[in-house]
Amino acid sequence: MLSWRGKQDKNERYEICQKRCLCRFSDVAFPGSDHIGKSVSMKTKYLIQAGLIAALYAALTVLLGAISYGPVQLRVAEAMTVLPALTPAAVPGLFAGCLISNMLGPYGALDMITGSLATLAAAFCSYKLKGKPLLVPLPPVIINGIVIGSMLYYVYGVPFSLAACIGWVTLGQFMSCYILGYPLLLVFRKHKNIFE
Repeated sequence: MLSWRGKQDKNERYEICQKRCLCRFSDVAFPGSDHIGKSVSMKTKYLIQAGLIAALYAALTVLLGAISYGPVQLRVAEAMTVLPALTPAAVPGLFAGCLISNMLGPYGALDMITGSLATLAAAFCSYKLKGKPLLVPLPPVIINGIVIGSMLYYVYGVPFSLAACIGWVTLGQFMSCYILGYPLLLVFRKHKNIFE
């Protein structure tokens, strides 16, 4: 029997831990590593990716809350809406992240439901456009611009015209999705193994 009082080297402890856990931290924390797929199932990877995307989306939105909500908004987390072109796990991940951030936002239940469903629809459309990188950021720009802009005007009565509400949200989405998101997509396309 091996002793835990200094007589066992790090490799022996690692091997024992690996046999008990059936997976390595690097498989979970670094999905692009060389040993991926040996210990972690595809379903587990999918759930981890979706969870990480949701957490990052929600954290970015809440931390940058001053510019993430309202008729004139720049939701930096929307740059992540290009991720469905790289992994299908981004579709539920973005939906969950938007749902969480809208729960914590100032607009209540309707924004939680409507905004999250708009993000889900946009993420699904982006996933379908994965073979056309230049078009991948377009669905979030159009769908969120129309849905969120209309909701702000009709439901929350912001002091702008309908066209201005849609225009401002669309402009913010364009900046997030194309100016920030599209370069992110190009970088990640060169490193696809991160999502495999």
